[in-house]
Amino acid sequence: MANDQERKDQEKEAAARASLEFVKDGMVVGLGTGSTAAYFIKLLAEKVKNGLHVRGIPTSIHSGELAKSLGIPVITLDDCQEIAVTVDGADEVDPQLRLIKGGGGAMLREKIVASATKQQIIVADASKQVKRLGKFPVPVEVIRFAEALVKKKLTELGAQVSVRVGPDGKPFVTDEDHHILDCRFGEIPDADALARKLSDMPGIVEHGLFIGMASVVLFARGSEIVELRR
Repeated sequence: MANDQERKDQEKEAAARASLEFVKDGMVVGLGTGSTAAYFIKLLAEKVKNGLHVRGIPTSIHSGELAKSLGIPVITLDDCQEIAVTVDGADEVDPQLRLIKGGGGAMLREKIVASATKQQIIVADASKQVKRLGKFPVPVEVIRFAEALVKKKLTELGAQVSVRVGPDGKPFVTDEDHHILDCRFGEIPDADALARKLSDMPGIVEHGLFIGMASVVLFARGSEIVELRR
């Protein structure tokens, strides 16, 4: 198990390193959230120390704190509404580059940043590549007032729904002070249709299906980097 995790960590770092070629001097860069994105932030910080000039817009409080601690200048969407490139991870990627994201609980800000990004680069280890989305639960960020109602409607759509719990045993709270419902649909035959249904459901703030947003996916498989483009 330790060896498998070590291999995944090496692949995450390799994919993150490969994404640096998309970052050029003077760019505004979206900083993703999660373990693979953290590798990218650390590697980007090394470039900044060596003279690369970039400004980062983080997709979570955690990523922002990490970037600041490593010396990456951090701004917000108040300062700039156009992002040249964003590097982020994913929990699953299918052959059409549709994604499930939100394992780290940041899909709302991740999707907002992606919507302002010219080129969205997804970095992942080989285990994240799937033929069809759905092994990983679809995270749904929900307004607390509507939580019970949304849970009922998601169950009616065929999902097994659970409230995400944090390390303290209490419901996980997002940066925007919402809860997350993790929805196990099994293999999803039509991710586009499901994404539309979730987006149309009152009480859902955002969901983890990212459709048509990824420009490039970089998978690390051992020492090899596999690049997929939309």
